[in-house]
Amino acid sequence: MDNTEATRRLHTKKQTLDDAYAAPANFLEIDVINPITHGVAKKRYTDYEVRMRTNLPVFKIKESSVRRRYSDFEWLRSELERDSKIVVPALPGKAIKRQLPFRNDDGIYDEDFIEDRRKSLEGFVNKIAGHPLAQNERCLHMFLQEPVIDKNYVPGKIRPN
Repeated sequence: MDNTEATRRLHTKKQTLDDAYAAPANFLEIDVINPITHGVAKKRYTDYEVRMRTNLPVFKIKESSVRRRYSDFEWLRSELERDSKIVVPALPGKAIKRQLPFRNDDGIYDEDFIEDRRKSLEGFVNKIAGHPLAQNERCLHMFLQEPVIDKNYVPGKIRPN
């Protein structure tokens, strides 16, 4: 094979205006944003807004926004590990050392730490939600769409209409 054949451009179909403005293919966008630290001393915690937009048929609600703390992400991970067939990615660590007293910074409430954790949690939930098998799990739907997670829910699959 000569070089001209190897480097020849592929003939692609020109995109029309109709194509460009047509309804997008299936999408699922999840952002973990707006961290807020609440409370003082031992009652202090940070939560994050988990905002979702999708056109996937399996999700009845197409746009939602809920607030979740780190322990809610831990709950989601343990539910999926127990009930689904998917390999669940790791969560960012608990940051035990950052919770020790007598630090020179704000520990787990330090802005840089919160931002790093936010990015990691966003990556974690997007990996899970992008998995076709996870998209049918009731726990994922509750995590993304219910204002309060019902820890006594009955695990199971969501059936698209």
